[in-house]
Amino acid sequence: MTFLGLHPGTVSRLGGVVGFAFGFQALFAAHAIPNKTEKYFDLAGSLGFITTALFSFYYPTVRTAYSAGRLSLATFHPRSHHPRQILITALYLLWAGRLGSFLFQRIKKSGKDSRFDEIKQSPAAFSGAWLGQAAWVSAVTLPAILVNLLPAAQPALGIRDLIGAGIWMSGIGFEIIADRQKSAWRQDKNDKKHDEQFISSGLWSLSRHPNYVGEAFLQAGPPLMALTVLPPTPGRYLVWVSPIFTYLLLRYGSGVPPLEKSGEKKWGKDPAYRKYVEDTSVMFPWPGGLGKGKAA
Repeated sequence: MTFLGLHPGTVSRLGGVVGFAFGFQALFAAHAIPNKTEKYFDLAGSLGFITTALFSFYYPTVRTAYSAGRLSLATFHPRSHHPRQILITALYLLWAGRLGSFLFQRIKKSGKDSRFDEIKQSPAAFSGAWLGQAAWVSAVTLPAILVNLLPAAQPALGIRDLIGAGIWMSGIGFEIIADRQKSAWRQDKNDKKHDEQFISSGLWSLSRHPNYVGEAFLQAGPPLMALTVLPPTPGRYLVWVSPIFTYLLLRYGSGVPPLEKSGEKKWGKDPAYRKYVEDTSVMFPWPGGLGKGKAA
């Protein structure tokens, strides 16, 4: 069976990896939904990225070795993979590890995630959140999945790979700086060094959600790397689902909207907050004032 011109074998392996991603989230959901807890939601997401990337990395070689009766510890050695496969998988592992650690520590301190206050009370809605996370994991990891499912005989790393890695590094750097600035701001507030109600300094003076800017930007790096080796078929453009899905999810889904709604509820009548909203872009600091004002 072909899909958008992809080889039937690739389609079969792709289905196996995506099925694994959904199954992994289902294991956590089986505990979270009846107990109405979001405590492990972000952790399950980051572990989902890590396990899905690793599964796609080893799945082809393990499957081939098992079919040939040659499965051994040597099957798992990285030397059987192309440097591009190792690099793109490593990028996802580093990103997911950092993101998961940051989010899990945050919910440990706060004890809850306000985004789930209403959702977790409804089994159907909460199930939808877990399914959405599984779809997010599958879509965002797709560039690495497709590269890993191809044979290891690939062209050498080139300029497109370096540009892709550079975009990824710039995006994650932007995200890390934004997260650290907010953590430092929050700590200073706890230490009574200021009484500001919301952060508006550093990168947060350029965007109301600069961490999401970095997140959306970094996801454009791996697709460039994947396009180097994917065959010239319509299926190769599936890699762009990753940055597009990430942007739409952050801007119009579980990212910006609930935070903007919370901000309006807390500080909507505060003149300083009204000025901040009117003067600062929601996400990307577009020229000419585009993106400023109250988020839709």
